[in-house]
Amino acid sequence: MPDSVPVGVLLLRGVNVGANRKLPMADLRALLGDLGLTDIRTHIQSGNAVFRAPGGLEGLAERITAAIGARFPFTPEAMVLPAGALAAILGGNPFAEAGRADGATVHIGVLARPARADPGALQALAAPDERFHLTDAAFYLHAPSGIGRSKLAARAEAVLKVPMTMRNQRVAEAIAALTHAPATRGFPC
Repeated sequence: MPDSVPVGVLLLRGVNVGANRKLPMADLRALLGDLGLTDIRTHIQSGNAVFRAPGGLEGLAERITAAIGARFPFTPEAMVLPAGALAAILGGNPFAEAGRADGATVHIGVLARPARADPGALQALAAPDERFHLTDAAFYLHAPSGIGRSKLAARAEAVLKVPMTMRNQRVAEAIAALTHAPATRGFPC
């Protein structure tokens, strides 16, 4: 396939986290193939996929959301971004060094669109050991005491007033690595 075919990244919100939102990755790959996507790869069971989009990425998130809703008893929000956008988000992570030491303590929230939140409202939720950084594309959170205890992690999306899906640094890096598979598998090196 020509290199001009865009490589996309799919991040689904809220799949395989509850008994009623099960989406096997084999079914997700089949669904994405039915939408005309190729070279589809998934990572872990939380709705992460990398693919080539011969028809382009425009409107693809909405098409994926609708297709899942038509086949399953739930409709997760889909975020689709170019592979380069995920690489840029990872490259902009101010807590990358902490994430290399312990990737489970650094989380990256990919934003559906830029948020215009009051930093003071975010800071009011942060624990003393937590640090965060907000850009137009991402909300970065370093939570050394754990994401499960973090009021900031739990309420950031409400404060940001924009859909967001979070991945820890290790998972985000693994998804990005899928976009760099050997050329014999369809992706550029």
